[in-house]
Amino acid sequence: MASAAVDDWEAERQHLRNELGSRMKAIRQDCGLTLEGAAQRSGLALSTIHKIENGRVSPSYENLVRMARAYDIGMERLFSSDHDANPTTRMTVTRAGAGRVVRSRNFEYEVLCNALTDKKIIPLVTRVERREPLTVKDLESHDGEETLFVLSGRVELTVEHYEPVALEPGDCAYFDSTLKHGLRALDEGETKVFWACTYIDVDK
Repeated sequence: MASAAVDDWEAERQHLRNELGSRMKAIRQDCGLTLEGAAQRSGLALSTIHKIENGRVSPSYENLVRMARAYDIGMERLFSSDHDANPTTRMTVTRAGAGRVVRSRNFEYEVLCNALTDKKIIPLVTRVERREPLTVKDLESHDGEETLFVLSGRVELTVEHYEPVALEPGDCAYFDSTLKHGLRALDEGETKVFWACTYIDVDK
């Protein structure tokens, strides 16, 4: 049974990668950009963009932010292939379990309130994976600020210049995203956090 569950999750993981990759390729082409042009504008290696578009790797949150900025779009565009967000709408609701699921490198995000464009805050329910203690290479940084609230399980938050801190259900943390940071689950069971990140386009 455990093996079947792992196989099912690996199949779902690859499906999410393929779906996100196809969407990002379509957006790039809609912007009239070649892979070379996208690499120049995003600061990512051409090979990295190519692998993401072909479902061979899962992008980190930092790289998702870079791609959104390179294509001059809101983050919500990366998470919806049938994007119908209304620029005049200033209020929206996502019912439980109805968010858009996106697979990143070490997380599974359920993106909430995707019908609202040009959001300054990206709300996410995130499933966090258990892994070994984080090293410097596991950390990333980007513009903005973040807050997370633990819903289930326990997580360890590592933020540059601070000692790692363990958080339990009901605990909340807030930090500057420009500091290198990372998150890992401490338990085998399902670990979820509510995660809100500011999306700031420094070019505007």
